Amino acid sequence: MAKSAKYAKNDRQAKIDAIRKKQRGSEKRRGLAIVLVCALIALLIVGAAAYRPIKNALDSRKYSDVALADLGGPASDCQKVTTKSANGSGNHVPETQQVDYTQAPPAFGPHWNVLGLAPVPIGREFYTAADRPELEQLVHNLEHGFTILWYDDTVADDADQVSTLRAIAAKFSDTSDRRNAFIVAPWTSDDENGKSFPKGQHIAMTHWSAGGVGVTDTTKQVGVWQYCSQPSGAALETFMKDYPQQDSPEPSVQM
Repeated sequence: MAKSAKYAKNDRQAKIDAIRKKQRGSEKRRGLAIVLVCALIALLIVGAAAYRPIKNALDSRKYSDVALADLGGPASDCQKVTTKSANGSGNHVPETQQVDYTQAPPAFGPHWNVLGLAPVPIGREFYTAADRPELEQLVHNLEHGFTILWYDDTVADDADQVSTLRAIAAKFSDTSDRRNAFIVAPWTSDDENGKSFPKGQHIAMTHWSAGGVGVTDTTKQVGVWQYCSQPSGAALETFMKDYPQQDSPEPSVQM
């Protein structure tokens, strides 16, 4: 017997309600899935941001009891020290001016002179390509006796070597001792302008020497370079003993 019109209507409505309920359940599950995915992405972003500082801290602790000379490769990984006259190169230029340094990287030359900017204030020893000061700032640090250890893009892409550089930089974190005038900074492809490190060399150490501690004859000034195939704490230790902070054109100027 045919269903009554009222029964058919109720049956149809029940089916519609069931479909709507199913849709609402599906939408709820879809919304929950979106929330969970967003939460997961947020956690990954936060985790990625936290990973590097945590790893850096762990690396610093790992190397804290390792002597500077034992960090990185042996001194034999470095070429012989070279020098070039720096006589008459210490002039100041406006901070709007970019200097085309003839060496890769510079050990002396014209530079900015801006309080709190150039030279770069002491208190930080390691920089990446994302936050490195301008070359014109760092050259002023060289004039005040800093040794700068530069690393190229090859090293920047090697996590183990970067960890070694951070450990080396941490050895000079005592800013109360001016003998610890030291910075690790990247030398990037943007800096090269046709100039690069010697073939096979990925590290450079530079110093602006007055020609000896206490020497005031500006004609004796030289830029000092030593290139290495990889970071070498042993080579750096010798380099800084041979060319200390006091062996610079302006060793006593306060920063």
